[in-house]
Amino acid sequence: MMNVAANLVRNATLLPDKVAIRFGERAISYAEFDRAANQVANGLRALGVGRGDKVALACPNLPYFPIAYYGILKLGAVVVPINVLLKGAEIAYHLKDSDSRAFLCFEGTPDLPLGQAGWDGFREAGTCEHFVLIMGDPSKPAVIEGANTLAQLMRDQPAACDLVLTVADDTAVILYTSGTTGRPKGAELTHSNLMMNSLCNKGLMKLVADDVHLLVLPLFHSFGQVVQMNGAVLCGATMVLLPRFDPDAALAAMVRHQVTVFAGVPTMYIAILNLPDADQRHDLRAIAASMRVGVSGGAALPVEVLRQFERKFEVTILEGYGLSETSPVATFNQFEFECVPGSVGQAIAGVEVRIVDTHDLPVPVGEIGEVVIRGHNIMKGYYKRPEATAEAIRNGWFHSGDLGRMDERGYVYIVDRLKDMIIRGGFNVYPRELEEVMMAHEAIAQVAVIGVPEPVLGEEVKAVVMLKSGRQASAEELIAWCKERMAAYKYPRHIDIVAAMPMTATGKILKREMRSA
Repeated sequence: MMNVAANLVRNATLLPDKVAIRFGERAISYAEFDRAANQVANGLRALGVGRGDKVALACPNLPYFPIAYYGILKLGAVVVPINVLLKGAEIAYHLKDSDSRAFLCFEGTPDLPLGQAGWDGFREAGTCEHFVLIMGDPSKPAVIEGANTLAQLMRDQPAACDLVLTVADDTAVILYTSGTTGRPKGAELTHSNLMMNSLCNKGLMKLVADDVHLLVLPLFHSFGQVVQMNGAVLCGATMVLLPRFDPDAALAAMVRHQVTVFAGVPTMYIAILNLPDADQRHDLRAIAASMRVGVSGGAALPVEVLRQFERKFEVTILEGYGLSETSPVATFNQFEFECVPGSVGQAIAGVEVRIVDTHDLPVPVGEIGEVVIRGHNIMKGYYKRPEATAEAIRNGWFHSGDLGRMDERGYVYIVDRLKDMIIRGGFNVYPRELEEVMMAHEAIAQVAVIGVPEPVLGEEVKAVVMLKSGRQASAEELIAWCKERMAAYKYPRHIDIVAAMPMTATGKILKREMRSA
């Protein structure tokens, strides 16, 4: 028997009064967390939901997300997290593709009318049986006529619930990929995938019950969901939830709650470092005194950003690497070994990583090739897509689509996405290498390097740059600066200076939007 929700049941018994979730002024203990999850499970069971059934969940970082997530798992059902930024037609696709029987959807806000988009998607799909609206204030009726609320689902339901016995290979979560190539595919992650990854993360970050995690990464994404939420619940730690990332709010929460663990994507670290007057508005010394570890993933963290953050907050940043299909962590810089800036560390316990050529043969140490992975963290497959699964998992190895290299000690360095590599006049140009150099410029806050069509060379190098507040630099000046520091075939011939970068809900820069602009 293996069910990820057993971790919550255990801590509700061992640490009933320990604060599990903090949100604003609310503090929810592990006992309260478990009882609420039980009521969700019993409410869904009353609708006919059972083991193996799919339940979609669209909710930002509010207490309802972990409560609903663990309630679904308690039934032996499958959680289908949905990106809160999706529109009605996109939601309909996810509901139909996943065969979801029920859909729990937050009501949204005036700026993000998620409830209406969810209702539109539910009706368009026509295959999902139950729509449940999560109201910010449980005492209020549904803002959408004809919808039931989560409070109604939970009302009069028993606060106790027997955990459904699932096995290790049962699907626990279906995580949809971003769909950068074609329509999104659902990666089936098993209870074993999630449990093993959480246990590995516990050891890698030395997580303990006394830790306080700041959760700014969206919980519908594998990074925030598995590395932080499931990791915190496994250890009986406290989670401080922020519905959306804001550097000012993040620093305030770090001070107020004496946060010990922070996880983010590179754009979050950059935003915190570049927040004007941060040292005047927040007690950065208090943050440094309590912060034990920072974790970065989702994209390459520029080495200069890592070093600045470590100096400013006197904390070690551990950079790791993984994908939704790898549950997600595959490699990690580890406390027991040397942390190498610029590297995403070594393969985690029970996982193997290789660098291979176009024929799937290992390349020599230090050479660039595709990163392939095998181990306990590899997904069961893409839901209802055997051909796509067979293409991604060949001879037992998951093919990441990422380019990387490995040194003689097994440290992995991600060079770029295979599809992001620029071929300029027959030369391979790796955008991350250029971005690392450009981030050292005193005026640059963020940069993304892309390839644009060029009739003679095939592709030309272009950089999209966001400047630091109060700093000035022209495109011509930046091009000249790059020319002095990069080989002739590498430096960007075109630079656009922008006020903001297009990003995903997880804070990844959307290069595909830049290419189509």
